[in-house]
Amino acid sequence: MGLKQDLIDAKVEGLKLSGANDEAIQQAQETLETQVQLEVDAIVNFLTKCQFRITGLAANVILEDFKIPPQQGDIQPTVTSTDIPFPGGISSPPIQVPLNNGTNGILTKDIDVATDGGTTGILQSTGYAFIGGDPDSQDGFDVSDIDGVRSFTSVELFREDIEDLL
Repeated sequence: MGLKQDLIDAKVEGLKLSGANDEAIQQAQETLETQVQLEVDAIVNFLTKCQFRITGLAANVILEDFKIPPQQGDIQPTVTSTDIPFPGGISSPPIQVPLNNGTNGILTKDIDVATDGGTTGILQSTGYAFIGGDPDSQDGFDVSDIDGVRSFTSVELFREDIEDLL
């Protein structure tokens, strides 16, 4: 029904319990409308002036993109090249020649990245946190403007959490 009508109904029930007849309730109707509208306005003003806070959050963070700048590496001895002994090829078969005396393919240097820089570059990553249903990708939501905030975020108040305040 709505807050205003719920308050009117409550006041009408109160009048009935106090012994008011239907005629008295009809006469009070205009006064009730005005009084309840002022009460609704007061409640809305109160709620819109309140500062709600999230006081706890436990959520998965999913890194969706993770970029590390190109890194140098050392060629290991197990990397070989097929070499033909002489141009034009003499009747001997090609031989495998190790490159740069390495041992296990390519060995990259240590990776030291951070969002503010590191010895090997700047870390670029994007991700998202969620509570409730996983949107599967940060492309599934946009909270960069008020419409996105309204569409993709929510805070709820559970009555049992405020029983002592009522």
